[in-house]
Amino acid sequence: MVRIEKEAINLLPIERWQGPTHLVRSSAEVLAAVNCLAQTSVLGFDTETRPAFRKGQKFSPSLLQLATGEEVFLFQLQQTGLPEALLEVLCTSAIVKAGVALDFDLLSLQELRSFQPQGFVDLARVARRKGVKNQGLRGLAAAVCGIRISKSARTTNWANLDLTPQQIQYAATDAWIGREIHQRLERLPDPVTS
Repeated sequence: MVRIEKEAINLLPIERWQGPTHLVRSSAEVLAAVNCLAQTSVLGFDTETRPAFRKGQKFSPSLLQLATGEEVFLFQLQQTGLPEALLEVLCTSAIVKAGVALDFDLLSLQELRSFQPQGFVDLARVARRKGVKNQGLRGLAAAVCGIRISKSARTTNWANLDLTPQQIQYAATDAWIGREIHQRLERLPDPVTS
């Protein structure tokens, strides 16, 4: 089993998504995004939710991130909701959606609107099967891709209409790296069992 420790991760070069990122807020932008997303077979997937700092406090997801190999789409859910066109992407098994801790993300999205998710691949489960012990997105990026990603914007307010450049970069990177990890894990052989 392969495991990379926190100290070793901190020595790796930091990487981030550097391609086009689209904030999606309107119905027209949703349709344009979905037309692009439907052309690919693998997407990086993540969500961001405003953090709760008081016991019993809970918020709905604010952002849904989907990454192709060429661009990242950030759906601001307070403006877009989960329209039918976007649900078609989330409910098709023809498009792989790869991410970490999918159960929580999908349950949170289903609180906004009921749907039957299809085609989701939990990278932590695949990594375990391939002999990688790291489970979180940061650890998997290190163990599988040899890079470090920043998690500094994790607890910012994702419900803001105007996201900061740091939030946009963070959210896009999380979706992009999910797709990258999936692509690389697919190329790793399954460990030999005796």
